Amino acid sequence: MGLGSNIGDAAQQVRRAAHALSEFPSTRLIALSPLYRSVPYGPVEQPDFINAVAALLTRQSLDAFFADMRAVERALGRTPARERWGPREIDLDLLAFGTEMRHGGELVLPHAGIPERDFVLYPLCDVAPELQLPGMGVVRQLAARVPDRGMRRLT
Repeated sequence: MGLGSNIGDAAQQVRRAAHALSEFPSTRLIALSPLYRSVPYGPVEQPDFINAVAALLTRQSLDAFFADMRAVERALGRTPARERWGPREIDLDLLAFGTEMRHGGELVLPHAGIPERDFVLYPLCDVAPELQLPGMGVVRQLAARVPDRGMRRLT
């Protein structure tokens, strides 16, 4: 799961989201990457983002997990009407769900943007460098190919 925020106390928002994910039924947070400061992706002028990746184990169905994820976003202040690639209180992206592959609709798995996004791959490499993303490759190898746009690991 990718986590990001660039409005208000972004680091605290990311931490709140990680805690909320750990509270899902039949779910355990097994790793949370360090926080990273990243340059916003896309054409919109806005503050830097704070990003992280959470690794979770769950017995929930994909649809139930995704619904709970969206509920966390709403609870943490994400509003439905937002500018594409614009600022946000919280952004949760389901990056992968086991070996599940989905194309089309609201949920694409693995997340289509992974191979070109440093703000996803660098923290994902911290928690699961050998993860094989269906149809994409191994996280460590993908991270080695993506340019660093100024990622800074926070202490």
